[in-house]
Amino acid sequence: MPTDSEGRRRIVYCVGEERALRDVLPESEVAPLLAAASRAGLRGVRVVDPGGKDLWGSGDDVPPTAEGDPRRHILLEGEPAGGVVLPAGAGRGETQDALLALLADTLTAMAHNNLKRMLTTETHTEVVNRSYEELMETNRSLSASEQRYRELAGTLEIKVRERTEELSRAMARLVQQEKLASVGQLAAGVAHEINNPLAFVTSNLQTLKKYTDRFLDIIARYQRVFEGGGVAQQDRDDLRKHRESLRLDAISADAGDLLRQTLEGTERVRKIVADLKGFSHVDEDGEAPADLNREIDRTLSVMTHEIPAGAAIVREFTPLPVIPCRPGAFNQLFLGMLRNAFQARQEGLRVTIRTGVSGDRIRISFADNGPGVPADLRTRIFEPFFTTREIGKGKGLGLTVAYDIVTAHEGTIEVEDTPGGGATFVLQLPLRRGSHDQIR
Repeated sequence: MPTDSEGRRRIVYCVGEERALRDVLPESEVAPLLAAASRAGLRGVRVVDPGGKDLWGSGDDVPPTAEGDPRRHILLEGEPAGGVVLPAGAGRGETQDALLALLADTLTAMAHNNLKRMLTTETHTEVVNRSYEELMETNRSLSASEQRYRELAGTLEIKVRERTEELSRAMARLVQQEKLASVGQLAAGVAHEINNPLAFVTSNLQTLKKYTDRFLDIIARYQRVFEGGGVAQQDRDDLRKHRESLRLDAISADAGDLLRQTLEGTERVRKIVADLKGFSHVDEDGEAPADLNREIDRTLSVMTHEIPAGAAIVREFTPLPVIPCRPGAFNQLFLGMLRNAFQARQEGLRVTIRTGVSGDRIRISFADNGPGVPADLRTRIFEPFFTTREIGKGKGLGLTVAYDIVTAHEGTIEVEDTPGGGATFVLQLPLRRGSHDQIR
């Protein structure tokens, strides 16, 4: 099929070959007209082709046409396509000449109309056929394109699924790294907290060793004197002087304090380890009943080293019902909330933790007096990798982990303004799960 300058298919309106008179004037139309002309006085009238060959006749018994017989041209598209001839043997006169001219004009008009109708029909047929061919070709092209797009869509769907799984695995690894980083930071702080009491416990024990050596020395002297069979005045004076040189009276008074401080230090270490174990819930697999007030206290206990100097931590706790949850996950959540609050400002920090029950939900809020969260960022702060800190200061996963923990418990987490300035993160957790839609 022909194409245009841009390669698009087009229809060319060119129909058929040049027509002869017999092609456009059927005998069924010409014969009645010649019969009527014969009756009107044109006996023996003939229709001939451009070469003079008879095409149709009136059927009268008259001599055949000759070269000099009167004739009138029948025109087709302005060109002679034949003619009407009156044989020499037929009657002649002005009437016959006029009828012959009228017959020629009538046949010319009939030929013109028939040709026009034929061209119109053929043009329409050609357009329809070619339009149909174009539509079929377009349909084939679209079918081929559809198949390619289906294949591409199938391939793309596989690639998207693979990429989504890859991103999910990467996200899980990053979240795990964030948790490990938090645990690592926490462990470093706990190690520091443990080192402090261990340092003075060790020092006290070393001092107690010296004291013990002196007690043993004076006891050995007493033993030797007693074994001598008596205690002379000189021996008593020597023992007194030696006791004074060993400062046993001061040591006796100090030994009790050393032992008390040592026991306090070991108790402090025991409590830190117990809080850390309770914070991590390493002995618990899955859900367990938990008092969230107690879990917040545990988290604060293991975060002592992270609390800025001079910061005020206000606990406004209301007794809470015990709920089934993953305590270790919630301690991770509280750790993130408190760490965000502790980083809100360096001086004059005030963090208020409120708990309570509202209807069938537990409500927990962490409020600070830091710079707050701009309104245009509140819909984004829970997105993975979103952070307002400097590059290298945070991965932007802390609040994402918190969001996942809360929503896994069918709860909600939102950020509000703190009266007087700052940010307040509000957690609402159902007392009984399954009765609320998760946050979207």
